[in-house]
Amino acid sequence: MRYLPKSDSERREMLDTIGVSRLEDLLSHLPDEVRLNRPLDIPAGKSEYEIVDYFRALGEKNATWPSFLGAGVYRHYRPVMCDVVVSRGEFLTSYTPYQAEIAQGTLTTIFEFQTMICQLTGMDVANASMYDGSTSVPEAAMMAMRVTQRDHILISRAVHPEYRQVLDTSARNQDMTVEEFGYDSATGASDLASLESKLNGKAAAVIVQTPNFFGCIENVKAAADLAHKHGALMVVVFAEAVSLGLLEPPTEADIVCGELQSFAISPSYGGPYAGVIAAKEKFLRQMPGRLVGQSKDSRGQRAFCLTLSTREQHIRREKATSNICTNQALIALMATVFMTVYGKEGLRELARQNLAKAHYLGAKLDRRFSSPYFNEVVVRTKSSPAAVNAALEKRKLIGGLDLGRFYPELKDCMLLCATEMSKRADMDTVAEVIR
Repeated sequence: MRYLPKSDSERREMLDTIGVSRLEDLLSHLPDEVRLNRPLDIPAGKSEYEIVDYFRALGEKNATWPSFLGAGVYRHYRPVMCDVVVSRGEFLTSYTPYQAEIAQGTLTTIFEFQTMICQLTGMDVANASMYDGSTSVPEAAMMAMRVTQRDHILISRAVHPEYRQVLDTSARNQDMTVEEFGYDSATGASDLASLESKLNGKAAAVIVQTPNFFGCIENVKAAADLAHKHGALMVVVFAEAVSLGLLEPPTEADIVCGELQSFAISPSYGGPYAGVIAAKEKFLRQMPGRLVGQSKDSRGQRAFCLTLSTREQHIRREKATSNICTNQALIALMATVFMTVYGKEGLRELARQNLAKAHYLGAKLDRRFSSPYFNEVVVRTKSSPAAVNAALEKRKLIGGLDLGRFYPELKDCMLLCATEMSKRADMDTVAEVIR
């Protein structure tokens, strides 16, 4: 009755209304051979506290082992304050949280989100968020096509493979040609000579990720100089947002896009996450989605409103810059609270801890690439990466990514990640097993 709250009198009234005397009459038209005519073969119902005990015991079977698996999803500490704020009913239950007349609080948080993203990325404008990092890449590519009136996209093979897959999928239904350029086999960074050989004055954008999929820091300025020399826009991608606490913002870029999962967003088996797209002010009109702006109301008080809404639900379809929602307000709020809790100095210290722990681990192993790296490092393994991960599992540790899955030429290599959550003893064990 708790979940089907109809009283006997209400059921009687409904039966009288439709002209039958009992519930059984509703089934009288069914042949006997299709009716069960016996109780369902399921256990008897449980009380609420028995159900809670059951699921608690089930939850304890989940592995909560230390993890060294990164590759786009990272294990960071989530401040309790984030869940406290996003669990408030004003945020949690909103369906259309951007209506100015009813949701000044949500519009305020989105405005603060946009401001902080601009500060992190060195860009002039940012929108109200994207679905995730992978979908922000094709949105940035399509934005560059609108700006340059070109249809050719050059993307580094050192960009996250799954981000590249999403771009390829989007390109199928766009007038877009996607071409990849390689990475340097010694450094692990994008091969700028390969890039230059493919720039012929037809490219709309050059897309580079930093830190790239191998954890290596890219030379964004050199790549941007090449792109701009040939009239292309520079798009910089990030998958590990914590790196922005330490690395110089990619101000040479025209568009910056990426993923904020590291900012207090739980891995959650792959989502939902919050993506980012930010750009130079002169490209504002070609940004997808929504932007919240600051204004004044009729009384002269500070107020917020949707300044730009360029999706097809708001304007003519042929004029829209995007036909997806492009706003993860609740998830983006988590990242906003995270950035507020940590602040500039806190984020810098968090990034330093990630850097130090990854370099402690990397120094114990056979590094494959020579480039500077942040909190991920590619290492050679004497046994297969799968065998290494199996050995680590026996010690209740989650190992790294077998790079052969995406890069056949790196089948003897593993991508390891260390964050502020990684303990020295666990890192020593990982190094011992790999050696």
